[in-house]
Amino acid sequence: MTYLETTAQFYAEAAETPQVGLCCVSTPPPRLPGLKIPTIMQEMNYGCGSTVHPTELFGSPTVLYIGVGGGIEALQFAYFCRQPGGVIAVDPVPEMRQAATRNLQLATQDNDWFDPAFVKVLAGDAFALPVPDASVDVVAQNCLFNIFEPDDLKRALLEAYRVLKPGGRLIMSDPIATRPIPLHLQQDERLRALCLSGALTYDAYIQHLIEIGFGQIEIRARRPYRLLDAHSYNLDTPLLLESLDSVSFKAPIPEDGACVFTGKTAIYSGVEPQLDDRAGHLLQRGNPLAVCDKTAAKLALQFPQDVIVTDSTWHYNGGGCC
Repeated sequence: MTYLETTAQFYAEAAETPQVGLCCVSTPPPRLPGLKIPTIMQEMNYGCGSTVHPTELFGSPTVLYIGVGGGIEALQFAYFCRQPGGVIAVDPVPEMRQAATRNLQLATQDNDWFDPAFVKVLAGDAFALPVPDASVDVVAQNCLFNIFEPDDLKRALLEAYRVLKPGGRLIMSDPIATRPIPLHLQQDERLRALCLSGALTYDAYIQHLIEIGFGQIEIRARRPYRLLDAHSYNLDTPLLLESLDSVSFKAPIPEDGACVFTGKTAIYSGVEPQLDDRAGHLLQRGNPLAVCDKTAAKLALQFPQDVIVTDSTWHYNGGGCC
């Protein structure tokens, strides 16, 4: 079988026999007023982080969710998109679509606001999304794209870009590797399906997004995910995987490069009340200004005595320079 067929078989089994923490460290769902998540959905929470960020879901957007799983994030998105077909959940595995549909029906028992019509579960995959060009506000995927080999990852990202409206958001949560994963692990199809051997490094992951055309990328979270120990995985030294939550905007890439926000700030400490860098950034003395990594590097180089640039927090939630 191909690695994609192995993955499909793996998750067909997981749909029929739920396994807590099957491939990922399950992240507790956010607490939202009036939202009660069925136990079965929590048991089938196979993601490595979260793609449900309330600040990105204002105005009842149309959300396309790739890889429905047990339906937990489809239900969470429906909480914000309370309209028929507001959430389109796509999955290539029939057993997973059936499980999600059952779970979403179960959710109506404890959520009087929820109508199963809010979520449309469709057959399809990341390489051929069943929606027109520029038709959705948000595309989301949790712990799926890391499984793809490089050429397939490019296809999936291009397809997400195609269906997003201008200004739309690609919200993702994926494992990343703190150093390149050795080839013998990359070629292990079961480990790849388990989200343990297909992860890219942070720099490679971000570069893929930029090459597709996403002009602004914001990191929402970065946290330890799994440790591949030397004995079990035939490594010289242990390899740490991290979970990365990101939001990428379908916006033009500026002439000087994409804006990637990782939580850096720039602080002016000079004698004047403020600093104008003549590039659109006005820094008030003593007040931190959220800046993208590109602007942070320029300010540090241009004003080494007067501007302090703080380290990345990896928890950025807007309010930046661009």
